Amino acid sequence: MNALTLPDIAAQSAHHELALDWVGMADIALPLLLAEQRIDARADAGVSLDDPGARGIHMSRLYLALQALAADNLSPSLLQGVLEQFLDSHARLSGSAYLTLRGATLLNRSALVSTLSGWKSYPFEIRARLDASGFHLELQVEVVYSSTCPCSAALARQLIQQRFIDDFANQTLDHQQVLAWLGSTQGILATPHSQRSTATLQVRLAAQASELPLLELIDCAERALGTAVQTAVKRADEQAFALANGQNLMFCEDAARRLHGALLNLPELSGFSLRVVHGESLHAHDAVAASSRNWGRP
Repeated sequence: MNALTLPDIAAQSAHHELALDWVGMADIALPLLLAEQRIDARADAGVSLDDPGARGIHMSRLYLALQALAADNLSPSLLQGVLEQFLDSHARLSGSAYLTLRGATLLNRSALVSTLSGWKSYPFEIRARLDASGFHLELQVEVVYSSTCPCSAALARQLIQQRFIDDFANQTLDHQQVLAWLGSTQGILATPHSQRSTATLQVRLAAQASELPLLELIDCAERALGTAVQTAVKRADEQAFALANGQNLMFCEDAARRLHGALLNLPELSGFSLRVVHGESLHAHDAVAASSRNWGRP
């Protein structure tokens, strides 16, 4: 008996001819290597379907090309090579290739004062595109920090001043008396409100970029903000964190401006967009600010 040829339905003509912007797969499980760290990631992979008469693409070819990402450290050249393979395997069908990678990197972060350390998770997303205009690469990361409201801090200080006036009007004070008052809840009767806040940074890498600057981007943001959330701490670390918050009072506008200025100093970026969200502890809504530079579609 002669073996039958397996049918290739995707090679048939489309019933209704129409080119499509994007065809592919989403949420593919994929292990990645980033800065020598193995990451459990998800991938969206696709190409344009430029031939209006073609029934479909060859999705298995995209899936197999992704396997190269599991073997080597992620880099712009590796990502570009995968996208080139997408297009080579879809000659005469596709002129654009797309790849999105999502995951979270774990970084061991030291405490502020003590010798303790712990792991922090930083969600990230990598978006790559290859088309007639060239290779384009974007990186997104989330950084969590603490923000203390300047208005709340000023109001708390005013209450403390008023209590001082009420408690010590027309009195001659000595050092120990004032020191005891400052250490009591009677004296420091109000505290400013702080909130856990999130900065989402999106950056577009310049054409000459040879590395994915994920760690550099995280470190840059945390230095600019000054109040990154902590992991394992002792009381001395908690006190140092309180000091850092008091020295870095921030509206969401302040945080956005700090980050904007910091990103301007990163050399391998051709553009960026950032958004900060302060999860209000006073209100039931969030405070949000955004900024960008050269962020139009290239």
